[in-house]
Amino acid sequence: MATVLVVDDEPEIRASLRGILAEEGLEVLEAEDGRAALDTMRRTRPDLVIVDVWMPEMDGLEFLRALHDAGDPSPLPAVVMISGHGNIETAVRATKLGAVDFVEKPFSLEGFLSTVHRALQRQQERQTRAELAASVPASEKASSGSDFSQTFQAPRSVQRTIERSVVHTGTGLHSGMKTGLILQPLPPGAGILFSNLSAESTVPAHLDWVDSTGYATTLHRHGLTVRTVEHLLATLHAYGITNLFVKVQGEVPILDGSAAGFCRLLEQAGVVEQEGWVEDIVISAPIEVRRDAHEWIRIEPFEGFAVSYVLEYPAPVGRQVYHYLHRGPDAFRDEIAPARTFGFVRDLKQMAAMGLASGGRLDNCILIDDEKIVNTTLRFPEELARHKILDIIGDMYLLGRPIRGKITAHRTGHSENIALLREIRRRFLTQA
Repeated sequence: MATVLVVDDEPEIRASLRGILAEEGLEVLEAEDGRAALDTMRRTRPDLVIVDVWMPEMDGLEFLRALHDAGDPSPLPAVVMISGHGNIETAVRATKLGAVDFVEKPFSLEGFLSTVHRALQRQQERQTRAELAASVPASEKASSGSDFSQTFQAPRSVQRTIERSVVHTGTGLHSGMKTGLILQPLPPGAGILFSNLSAESTVPAHLDWVDSTGYATTLHRHGLTVRTVEHLLATLHAYGITNLFVKVQGEVPILDGSAAGFCRLLEQAGVVEQEGWVEDIVISAPIEVRRDAHEWIRIEPFEGFAVSYVLEYPAPVGRQVYHYLHRGPDAFRDEIAPARTFGFVRDLKQMAAMGLASGGRLDNCILIDDEKIVNTTLRFPEELARHKILDIIGDMYLLGRPIRGKITAHRTGHSENIALLREIRRRFLTQA
């Protein structure tokens, strides 16, 4: 029986949570503030602590800080923060201090229990990994490192998640709103799920839930909409992450317009292999989606995964071509991730009328007028074509499995990427 410590200054809330958790077969302890919780933890070690942010004497954030500053050598419990006045800044502070999740009040029973069970499962996995690590001789540890290049070439790929929760804040490119991102581990077979801070509903990163592809890829299910997912998904694709919980406020942050920040975030979190495999989607015959003679995208059989893109715009852009062969995370981080999103000054008025690009800034988008690039210098001679490849890699992960094939695209965007993905599913997955 797992033990949960509920820390809240309101007796009614403690009683309510105690009843809910007890019905789930959990042993429940209570404390009225952070100091009382620390005192309780000197006598017993819970598996999970559910703590309110705003409390007298010692609030939830101070409790988290004291818990991690104590220097206790034994494994710390998982901590879930709850708040009736939550926002992304509070969630970021809590996660940086070690909280594994953050839930806004009022929360639904289903969403709350999902958070609790996810935190307990993660705590059990942490303890199991720690026990296994302690039992493996040092000589074996030195020779057991993962080889991304070998696992990627297999017809099936090992499942992966991240080792610890990480956060990032920023601005939504199209909403213009301040937003944030919390990445949390998930168990094997869970897939990649997006949610908001309340975690009342989720939308899988899957083709079935693509809502729109105008200037970005948007997911929608059960009232939850998440915009501009492609750069993050491209990074997860490249790093082989198959299981992840992503909390976001409406739109994934644009960062500097590239995926380089997401690479750093995953490397900060640590990538861990899990039990089980996902079968790669093997392309055994060519498929082509064509809008006209000039705009088309094709995938054909190939041993690994590769993308070639041909971009053609009037001056000052001209023609850009880039060929990318995926050889693991390092190749993606060096060749594709730094390529930034771009837009034309002449299109800004139309995009504004559509409610888009409100978060476009001089530091997160390459802006081009009729004569030149107006706000930056290119990181690569063919940076715009590389960014189109970044978008393709992200959109191609919306079946949750790596694809073994070579993609060639000519003057296409998100709509054609998704159309090709639908054909891949119709041709190969329904037959299988």
